[in-house]
Amino acid sequence: MKHGEARIAMIGFPSVGKSSFLNLVTEQESAAAAYEFTTLTCIPGKLFIRDAELQLLDLPGIIEGAASGKGRGRQVIAVGKSADLILMFLDAQKGDEQKAKLTRELNITGIRINKTKPNIIIKPQKTGGVVFSHAVPCTKITEKLVKSIFQEYKIHNAHVKFNGDYDVDDLIDIIEGNRHYCKCIYVYNKIDTISIEDVDELTANSQNACISCQMKLGLDILLDKIWGQLGLVRVYTKRKGEEPDFDDPLILTVGRNGLTVKSAIMQIHKDLLTEFSYAAVWGRSVKFSP
Repeated sequence: MKHGEARIAMIGFPSVGKSSFLNLVTEQESAAAAYEFTTLTCIPGKLFIRDAELQLLDLPGIIEGAASGKGRGRQVIAVGKSADLILMFLDAQKGDEQKAKLTRELNITGIRINKTKPNIIIKPQKTGGVVFSHAVPCTKITEKLVKSIFQEYKIHNAHVKFNGDYDVDDLIDIIEGNRHYCKCIYVYNKIDTISIEDVDELTANSQNACISCQMKLGLDILLDKIWGQLGLVRVYTKRKGEEPDFDDPLILTVGRNGLTVKSAIMQIHKDLLTEFSYAAVWGRSVKFSP
C-alpha cells in the first residue's frame, strides 16, 4: 500500500545495487547477494529526508522483454505507474546500454520519464468532423495526419487544439489517456569500477547521480536530488506566542495540491477551512515577516 509523503520506485536490471541502496538508507533489510534475482518480490522501506517520510520500493530486477511479460516484468514495471519518482539503477560500466533498454521497456508499458504531459485539448463534438487548430506553428505533424489518426481511433467529430509543437506519438498518448508522466533520476552505481574522468562526464548531466553502495560514495548527493525532484516543502506550525514545533512538519508537494495555505490546512483537518480567517507565514521567501 502507498505510504508516506511520496513513493519512489527503484527499477533496474538484476544485480545493479537496488537492495544494497535500500539497506543503506532505510532500516528495512532486503537480501543482497552476488547472484542475480536475489529480490523476488517488492520490498518497501521507509526513507527519511529532512523530516519527511518517503516510501522507497525495491523492485525485482527486470530483464529485456519485461514489458511483454517476460520474468513477471509487466507487474514489476506497473508499480512505476503509481510512483512519484523513479530511480533507474544502472551499472556504471554499461550504463548507456542499460538506460536505452530500460527506457524502451518503460515506454512500451506507458510510462514517460522526464517528460511533461503534452498540452493537447480534445473536445468531442456531435457533428462537424475533426477540426484542427494550433496556438503555435506545428512542424512535426500536419492536419491531414491528425485527421487520419482520429479516423484510426474511430473518432469522427472533435475539436483538437495543439498548445505546443507535438508529434504523432504525443497525440496518440493523449487519445489513449492511460500514460503516466514521471520524473526519473538515473543512478549510476559501482562508480569505483570506472575512472574519475568518466564520473565527471556522468555528473555533468543534472539528471544523473553517481554512487557506490559498496564504498558508500555519493549517497548524500542522491538524497538531495530525490528531495529536489519530488518538489517537497516543509511547513512547521506554531501556536500564538510560542516557538514553532520543529518535530513534526506538514509536507506539501508542488504537484499534488500545490503550495498553498489551503493545502496546508487540509492536511491538519478539512473542517478547519470553514472557521479559518487568516494565516501568518514566516520564511526566507516571504516579502514580510510574517
